[in-house]
Amino acid sequence: MTDFVTTTLPADADALAPDGSEVRLLPRLERGSMAHFTLAPGVASRAVTHRTVEEIWFCTSGRGEMWRQSDEREEIVALVPGVALTIPLGTRFQFRALGSEPLTAVAVTMPPWPDADEAIDVTGAWEPTA
Repeated sequence: MTDFVTTTLPADADALAPDGSEVRLLPRLERGSMAHFTLAPGVASRAVTHRTVEEIWFCTSGRGEMWRQSDEREEIVALVPGVALTIPLGTRFQFRALGSEPLTAVAVTMPPWPDADEAIDVTGAWEPTA
């Protein structure tokens, strides 16, 4: 039987994501993990794709943009508090923070995030500054 887990958002980042954003780890289960991401104002992440995981993101503060590309489909969507989006397996993506506040989001990764080798650098929409 799996134990219940309860956490609060850590004040300090646990790690830097392969895309360059700060990561604060939240609970995880056998089939999924959750994390909180912060990207500093004016910063563009590195563009990546994942080897084995897919994600669901929910923007919690700040504003920015998310670029996603899969096969011939490509789009840039505005990230503002309340916007949720998916990053299906094999999708290339990159995000950037616009304005004077950090961009923050909570993401669920399925299956759980394995390790830093999960992310593969790709060419994105913007020059990365993270």
